[in-house]
Amino acid sequence: MPPSLSKSYKNAFKFKIGSTSFIYPDHIVANVSKLAPYLDEIELLVFQSEAPDSFLSPKEIQSLISLAQQHDLSYNVHLPIDISLSAPDRDKRRCARASIKKVMDHYAPLRPSTHTLHLPFDRHSTDADEIKKWQKTNIEALSRLTDDGVSVDMLSIETIEYPFEWVQPVINTFNLPVCIDVGHLIRFGFDLEVVLKQYFDQTAIIHLHGVAGQKDHLSLTELGPKYLLVLQPWLKKFENVLSIEVFSFNKLALSLPVLENLLNNKYVGP
Repeated sequence: MPPSLSKSYKNAFKFKIGSTSFIYPDHIVANVSKLAPYLDEIELLVFQSEAPDSFLSPKEIQSLISLAQQHDLSYNVHLPIDISLSAPDRDKRRCARASIKKVMDHYAPLRPSTHTLHLPFDRHSTDADEIKKWQKTNIEALSRLTDDGVSVDMLSIETIEYPFEWVQPVINTFNLPVCIDVGHLIRFGFDLEVVLKQYFDQTAIIHLHGVAGQKDHLSLTELGPKYLLVLQPWLKKFENVLSIEVFSFNKLALSLPVLENLLNNKYVGP
């Protein structure tokens, strides 16, 4: 029998606490069923745009709706990462728009709180002209996505491997929400405090996971006091969604007490 969390964290914090739909090596509905009594929100991982299991059957969607009703649960969706809305190639951008719309339409009955989107930097150069071209490409692609009937305000743009200020003009153009991925910021050497100060008020969701060298999506026991204590005052006033973005039961089970102790001023470090 699969292990269960030792206690419920429902309504434990100002924010909704969640994790991913791949904590157990099983399908999405089975994961949600096991996690629903313990968490406020589940991050539905739709990483592959064409994978058969990325699109649940009507019966499975109804099961997720029923679980949400039974357990006061909500959902967010991580959009595919094998597409690029900012690709230099027009056909690739068209495919990305179609994939985003398809996923958002498919999961709309679940009323997700947000849909997290990567905007990859698909360029060979990082000079100022290339960055401006990339920004213009993103703005055009998001405009076309709006023309396709997609509510872009339901997207949250995630911090990934480039300086997040590069995407600032895109965010400003559409007043887009943000996904602060703490682990990505640390892994790629960006200043966590600076990003929190600049984007906190626009943040729909925080992805939180441990980092050790170039390995991320580890338990919060791997994050360490340097970063957790920077996060602490921000998390105490955060009111949207925090997803512990790990992909195993053990990592989630280790992470939740770290977060709880941090917010109850009981964190003493590793």
